[in-house]
Amino acid sequence: MGTQADKTEAHEFPVLGIDTCGPAGSVALARVTSASAAILGEAALEGRTYSTTLISAIERLLTAHTTALRDLACIIVVNGPGSFTGVRVGLSAAKGLAEGAGLPLVAVSRLEVLAHTAAAADAALDAHRHEVFLRAHGRELLAGAPELAAVHPAPTQIAVCDDAAATVLQKTWPSAEILHVSPPTAADAIHHAAPQILARNFADVLLLDGHYLRRSDAEIFGDPASAAARK
Repeated sequence: MGTQADKTEAHEFPVLGIDTCGPAGSVALARVTSASAAILGEAALEGRTYSTTLISAIERLLTAHTTALRDLACIIVVNGPGSFTGVRVGLSAAKGLAEGAGLPLVAVSRLEVLAHTAAAADAALDAHRHEVFLRAHGRELLAGAPELAAVHPAPTQIAVCDDAAATVLQKTWPSAEILHVSPPTAADAIHHAAPQILARNFADVLLLDGHYLRRSDAEIFGDPASAAARK
């Protein structure tokens, strides 16, 4: 069996992708080369069940392709923005697997993946409460109507994967072209992260945190213990 150094020299990187940030999630296995990312398999995960199904889905995917965790070159994790619970579950699993197997980790923004998948510069996701998680002009933020109105210049084209985000955007930016695409998946995250993998642009596993953009309900509505735990 070849070492990770052997795989690097051969310019072939078996990688695992994890995305549990949205209403539905997925895990994917791929081989990344200097020319492409070939998806070997992908498994969908139902929302609200990530904590009980994620690890078993990864095990089944690796087994189906006769791949051991130690054979991977790295793990790609989508670390937000999205559901607090989903982000935490996916990130905790990715960090635990990476630390346990001595694997490097690449973290990517779900907004970046969405924009990349739609071949657009800007993207938005439903954040509920009449707000969106927005990527515009290379910056990511939580935005309601006042924040959207303050973006200059307003995007002429923006990718979305849900109707709620489109509705919020159209109220402030009626002339913007809204690109409706399918929700991004772990396979999309791998395609987006391929240049970072090849450049060995890995995250510090110990310092990596969720890309939340919004405080938790506990912080907003006054649970001091939960708020202190996140500082």
